[in-house]
Amino acid sequence: MNKRYLYQTQAPISGELTIPGDKSISHRAVILGALACGETTITNFLNSDDCMRTVNIFRQLGVQIEQEQMTLYISSKGASSFSEPKQPLYLGNSGTTARLIVGVLAGLPMFITLYGDDFLTKRPMDRVTDPLQKMGATIDGRCNGRNLPLMIRGQQLQGITYRLPVKSAQVKSALLLAGLFAQGQTTVIEKEQTRDHTENMLKAFGAPIDIYGKKITIKAMKPLTATHINVPGDISSAAFFLTAAAIVPGSQLILRNIGLNKTRTGFLDILEQMNARFQIYNKQTVGGERFGDISITYHPLRATNVNHKVIPRLIDEIPLIALLATQAQGTTIIQNAEELRVKETDRISAVVHILSKLGANIEETVDGMIIRGPTPLKGAFVSAYHDHRMAMMIAIASLVAEGMVILDDDSSINISYPQFFEHLDQIVNPI
Repeated sequence: MNKRYLYQTQAPISGELTIPGDKSISHRAVILGALACGETTITNFLNSDDCMRTVNIFRQLGVQIEQEQMTLYISSKGASSFSEPKQPLYLGNSGTTARLIVGVLAGLPMFITLYGDDFLTKRPMDRVTDPLQKMGATIDGRCNGRNLPLMIRGQQLQGITYRLPVKSAQVKSALLLAGLFAQGQTTVIEKEQTRDHTENMLKAFGAPIDIYGKKITIKAMKPLTATHINVPGDISSAAFFLTAAAIVPGSQLILRNIGLNKTRTGFLDILEQMNARFQIYNKQTVGGERFGDISITYHPLRATNVNHKVIPRLIDEIPLIALLATQAQGTTIIQNAEELRVKETDRISAVVHILSKLGANIEETVDGMIIRGPTPLKGAFVSAYHDHRMAMMIAIASLVAEGMVILDDDSSINISYPQFFEHLDQIVNPI
C-alpha cells in the first residue's frame, strides 16, 4: 500500500504536457511486431506495467525484444518460430494482454497456461474463449473457461462469422488475431463500432483485412511484414488533464501529440456538449492513426446525457465525465455503461462511492449513474479499489476539493501512466 496525500489547492493549472504513448496501440504494436517477419521499431511505446506484460509474454515465447527508453526493437521470424514456454505465462493485471493473447495462442501448435493477479482472475474471459471455441480452439480454465487461469492447447482453427454480443474491441481483436491462423475467412460484425486500432495496425503490417462499415473480415496468410509504428499520446490519459483544466477556474493547458482516432474521441464530444472550451490543431495521420495537439481553457460547464451512441468511444473516460458533472450546472445522466461493471473493478459502484464520499450528489443506476451539480467537493480518505483510473480520477478531484484528499494506494497508476504525478506536479500551481 502506498498512501498519498493529494493536492490542497484550488489555484488554476497551466502549462504544456506531452502525453505518453497510447496503451491500446502499444499492446497491439508489440503483438503484431512479434507476429511479423523482420525488424519492427515502435517509438513512443508506453512503458507501463500493463504493456510490459505483453512484451514479457513474447519474450517468453522466444521473440527478441530490446528496449531503449520509449523505443522498442522487435526482431522476429514470425509465429512459426515461437517456442513453447516451460512455465505458465503471467499476465499481471492486464486484461488487454489476456484477451488478445488468447486469440493469438489458440491457433499455435503449443500448450500454454495463462494466469493473472487476483483482480484479473475475477474478470470474465468467456466473452473471448466462447467464440474462439466456435473456431475450434481447445481452451479450458476455471469456471468452465470463464476465468483465469486458462489452459490453451493450440491447434488448427476454422474461420467463422461472429456477431459481437458485447461492445468490446478486445473481443473483436482476439478473433481477428485468431483469424490470421484460421482456415478460410473470419468475419466479425459489431453492433456499435468500437476502437479500431487493431484494424489499422493489421493494415500497416500487410494483413489481408477488409472493412465494410461494422463488418470486418480477415483471412489467414503468410507472415506479416515488419514495419515502423509511432504510437500517439493516449487520449484516455490526456482526459485526466483535460478534466482538470475544465473544472479548475482560470486554468489554461496545452497537450501535445494526442491520439485523435475517431473511435476514441467520444470524450471530446462530451466536453463540447458540456460547454468546455478547447481547440485541436497540428493534426496529422501516421499509420492510419490521427493525432494532434489540444489546448483547453476553463469555462463553466453544463450537464449532459451520455448513452449508447457514444459509450463505446469513451468507456474508459466515464469516471471523469462523472467528475465533470459534479461541477456542471444541471443533471447529467449516464446510461448503457454496464460494461464498466466488468473492468478492473465495478467502476459504476466505485465512482459513485468515491464521489459520494467527496461530497457529490450522485446516484447509482443499473447501467450508469445520475449526477446533480454543481456541488462543492470536500476532503476525505478514499479508496481507489486498486484501479488505476479510479486513483487518477481521485487525484484530479482533489484539485477542486476543500480540504485534504487522501488516496489509500497510488501504486495501481503504474498500470497505465507511471509519470502521472510527475506530469500533474508540472501543471499544478499551489497557492
